[in-house]
Formats: sequence, C-alpha cells, structure tokens
Amino acid sequence: MEASCLELALEGERLCKAGDFKGGTAFFEAAVQVGTEDLKTLSAIYSQLGNAYFYLKEYGKALEYHRHDLTLARTIGDRIGEGKASGNLGNTLKVLGRYDEAAVCCQRHLDISQEQGDKVGEARALYNMGNVFHAKGKQQLWGISQDPGELPPDVRDTLQRATAFYEMNLSLVKELGDRAAQGRAFGNLGNTHYLLGNFVEAIKFHRERLSIAKEFGDKAAERRAYSNLGNALIFLGQFNAATEYYRKTLQLSRQLKDQVMEAQACFSLGNTYTLLQEYERAIEYHLKHLLIAQELNDRVGEGRACWSLGNAYVSLGKHRQALHHARKHLEISREIGDRNGELTARMNVEELMEALGVKEADLSPSESEFKVQGNTVSDESYLYNAPDVDGISRRSRNQLSQSSRSKSYADSQSSDERHWLDSPVDTDDITVHVTPPKLAHDASDEDCFFDLLSKFQSSRMDDQRCQLDEPPNGENAEGADPNTLNDMIDASLLTSPQTEELFDLIASSQSRRLDDQRVNVSNLPGLRITHNNLGHLVGESDPQEPSDDFFNMLIKCQSSRIDDQRCSPPEGGPRAPTVPDEDFFSLIQRVQAKRMDEQRVHLPSDEQESDEDEREPGAADS
Repeated sequence: MEASCLELALEGERLCKAGDFKGGTAFFEAAVQVGTEDLKTLSAIYSQLGNAYFYLKEYGKALEYHRHDLTLARTIGDRIGEGKASGNLGNTLKVLGRYDEAAVCCQRHLDISQEQGDKVGEARALYNMGNVFHAKGKQQLWGISQDPGELPPDVRDTLQRATAFYEMNLSLVKELGDRAAQGRAFGNLGNTHYLLGNFVEAIKFHRERLSIAKEFGDKAAERRAYSNLGNALIFLGQFNAATEYYRKTLQLSRQLKDQVMEAQACFSLGNTYTLLQEYERAIEYHLKHLLIAQELNDRVGEGRACWSLGNAYVSLGKHRQALHHARKHLEISREIGDRNGELTARMNVEELMEALGVKEADLSPSESEFKVQGNTVSDESYLYNAPDVDGISRRSRNQLSQSSRSKSYADSQSSDERHWLDSPVDTDDITVHVTPPKLAHDASDEDCFFDLLSKFQSSRMDDQRCQLDEPPNGENAEGADPNTLNDMIDASLLTSPQTEELFDLIASSQSRRLDDQRVNVSNLPGLRITHNNLGHLVGESDPQEPSDDFFNMLIKCQSSRIDDQRCSPPEGGPRAPTVPDEDFFSLIQRVQAKRMDEQRVHLPSDEQESDEDEREPGAADS
C-alpha cells in the first residue's frame, strides 16, 4: 500500500530528530512527491526540509524550501508561520554571509511575533538578530590590525547592536524562565564583549554560561565556556589562570572525542606556556598539536606547529632543532601558498643558518634529519602547532599576517532541546568559516570591467538602439547642434505613430518578463489544488496593493543579486581546523608585544651578548 504524504513526513521528522538528516530529507522529499491538499501539513514539510538541508550544509536547498514555506504562509494568511519562515530564512542568509538580507528577515520575524503577542517567537527573533550583527561584526574585523577594543566606529556600532539584541533576549528569556536560552544569551554576550575588548565583562558572562552548562550537563557548552574564559584571561595578563581553563578545555575535548578541539586546546596551552617562559612545557603541547594536525592532514596546522616549535627551541638555545622546524615551516608554507609564512620562515632560516655558521649546501633535504657541519641532528618529533610568539625577530613579526581575527565561540542549544515544528533553526551549532570581505580594488580595475562589458555587450546594446536617419548631406551626426537634435527627437520621434507602436511592444514584452518572475502558488511542489483549499489560495476580495514596507524590504533583499553574480576574490589563505579561528598568535602578538621583546632570546654574535631583564610572568601590558 502506498504511504500517504503525512506518513512519509512523520517518518522524516522521526529520522531528523534522531540525527539522521540525510534519511529524513529522503522521506520529506518523497512526501512532497506524493503531495497533499492540506496546506498546514505542506507548510510544516517545507519548514522541516529547509531545516534538514541547513544541517546538511546544503544552504541553497534550505533557502529554496524556506522560501516555499514563506510563500505558502503568506498565501493562506498564517502570520505565525510567516514569522517562523522569515526567521529561518534569516538564519540561513546569515550563514551565507548575506547579513543585510538576514537582518530584514529576522526583523520581520520580530515584528510579527510582537504583533501576535508571541513571546517565545519574539525571544528567538531577538536572539537571531543578535547573531546576525555578531557575525557581521566578526566579518568586518577581518584583517584589522588594531588592538582588541580599539575598533573602527562601524565595527563597534555593529557589535554594540548585537549586544543590545542579546540583552533584550536575555531579559525576555529570564521572564519566560527559559534557563537553556539564558545560557546561550550569556555565552554570546561574553563573546561580543570579548570582541569589543571588554574582557572583565566577557569573563562575567562566560562564568554565567559555564554555570548553566553544568546545570544541564551540556559538556560541549562547558568546554566552550572554559576556552572562552581562558582567552579573556590571557588579555588580562592572568596566564596561570588561563592555563587552568585550557587544561579543562583539553580534558573535556578528549571526553567528547573531539580531536579538532583537542588540538586547539594544545595550541592555546603551548602559546600560554610560551608567555610564561616555560618553553619545555610549551614544546610538549606544540608537539601534541602537531601529531593531531598530521592525523587530520591539516597542513596549515602543521606549518604553524613547526613555526611554534622553532621559536621555542630558539628560546632554549637549541638552534639546530630550531633550524629543522624553520625549514619544515618554509617547506609547508611554499606548498600551501602562504606567502607571509614563507617570508617569515625564510628570514628565520637565514638567521639560524648565520648563527650556526652553516650554508644551504651543508643541509640535507631529508625529511627526518639534517646534517650540520658533519653532525647529524634528528628531529625530536615532526609535529606542529600554532606559531609561538617567542624567538621571532622584530623583522619577522612585522611580516606576519594579521589573519583570522574572529573566533566562532558559538553558544547554542543542543539538538535535544530543539522542537522541529515550532522553532526556527538555531544556526550557532554550525561552525561556518566566513568568507573574508572583498578586497579593495583600484579604480583601474573598474575601468577594465567596463571596457570588457562594452566589448561583450556592444552587439546587444546595438540591437536595442534606435537608428536615426543620417542627414542627406552625409555629415556626421556628432556635428549636429544638440538643441536642434533634441528638437528633432521631440517633434518627430516621440509623437510619431511608430513610437507609440514601439512603446506598446516594449510594454507587452517586458510584462511577460515580469510575469515570469512572479510567484505562482500552483508551482509550489507537493501542492494539490482542490475545491477544499482553493478558497484559501485565491482571495475573494481584490488583492491589496503592497505597502511601502514591502517595497523597502524588496529593495534590500534584491540588492545583493548583483553581488551574487560577481566572481569572489581569492580567500585570505587556507584555513587550519586545528588552530582556533581567533588566531591567538596575531592577537597576543599585538597586546603582548613589549613582553615578547623582553622574552626574546637573541642569537649569539661576535659583538655582544643579550642581558635584558625579564618581566615577571604575571605582569600584564594590557
């Protein structure tokens, strides 16, 4: 017996709740193929299909079905459904980096929820609005070299707007008594204050987040809170306290069997022990990071580990081991096309070779060992972690890339807290690497673009151009008096019957194109139109003229269509899954710059020895 649409949809929902999104989408798609005349059921199927494709990271299909859901909800006058569909669209657009469109959709969800007195929906909409501005602020931070908290006005404004929405969300979920939602709000407030440089405030919110995570037994959220607390304490100069939180992060990552997070915790511990001048322990954690990076085939992470190990060995005066890792860093940087890493590695290699008194010809290209003046030096363990800040020359530091400014410390609800039919999808459980913003371009690039456009489109332009009759004397039209030409156009062309026919032709031609872009409810997949639902699909009264708000929203939502057709610039460089998105090295490098200079071990020379005083480990410059 053939299964009904509802039966297939229920099975799809069961599979998705069990975490089998691939199987769930198969049943939902089958339900759409069977079709139904029940508009509410079809709307729920669209919503859940969009959610399932979102979790599968098939964002194009997610957008498609959430748009179907929005269209159907508007058609049948389901205001609550329209709000939820708008929220889901906003979350998906946020993940795609289309923040302005996402904000419009989330604002629509907020407006409808407030209009309908839906407090739960209002809280979710406020949370989603905060997420949109938080993500937008992190993208705006990409490549900015200011110290934490010293932000451009537009970035600060964006992050402060995110904070305002999170605070409103927190107030409302406290009123509703939703502890899980309070935990998410505390976590994201901590993340936003961290980006703003308000580290004391960030610590306060992350401690609240940690408390609620323990209350619910949410180990993943607990791990995130420990990591975020460690990061904030670093910038307050409390390195010993930071290491305790990183150790707990490492312990929970191993309990959760999350190798990527385990590697990131080792990365952070290695860098923190470097700041504490405990180089042996720093090397221990850098090597652990290196092993995991190798297992996961993370070549960028391997390069960072080699960089860090080389710097740590220099600090211990073990220049031969440092040279080995510096050469490995150089090799990997060339392989992955990391120009900044290659320049830095080459400088370090040259300085170490000069200090050791060796030449390139003296070095063996062997992977596992190299020879220096007849002595074989074996690699203690070819692994790597993120670049250590110690032992790098001032010239090298100035060459370093200010990469990866934003970290995805997402605090979100676990899957068992979600309700499929009722709530918009919460996108913060998905780690998304946001594409860096478009590179600044020279004015000449724009000229080249228009030159190409005019060449390739010239024939199409000519086809649409009205041909003016040449003067009888054969003179060039450019020599005609402009006023006379205008008079001629006004008098002859605009009033002629042929012109009226031309306008009629254009109007009929363009109207068909507009019709092609209109949404036709009968085209919705899975919809069976019968006499029972026809009245809900076709209103008895005349259709209302759309309001100005609709057209304003339409303009905003369509503004990015041109951008969608542009070629994206090259990304800022390969990503390293085993290195935190918040590039510890680039941030600590700026905040602790003076401290690093005092800790740096200068290579021995014939002229002088370094005898700089070293600062107490607990002192802070921030």
